[in-house]
Amino acid sequence: AREGRGAAAPGSSAAGTGSAMDAPSAAGLGGADPQLQRFIEVETQKQRFQQLVHQMTELCWEKCMDKPGPKLDSRAETCFVNCVERFIDTSQFILNRLEQTQKSKSAFSESLSD
Repeated sequence: AREGRGAAAPGSSAAGTGSAMDAPSAAGLGGADPQLQRFIEVETQKQRFQQLVHQMTELCWEKCMDKPGPKLDSRAETCFVNCVERFIDTSQFILNRLEQTQKSKSAFSESLSD
């Protein structure tokens, strides 16, 4: 493994947020065709997924690959498996935490309006 690397891959955000090149959100289209809105939502979701895969690949490659060769050794293979599992676990934890935070904010806002 390489030393001195941070948790996030160079040039990527740790939270996996979109960039300025993201497709416009469907909510920003107002009265646009619902089919078009759905298409944009799906394509935006695909783009975010591809960004996560790219981020994970870059991070795990930097962490686990000492010297590329014709075959993965067992140490590198184990490292990749663990890296991918930790990346997925961490991403899921962050999503769940954000969801909980959003729900608690909504509940707090509703209690203020009562």
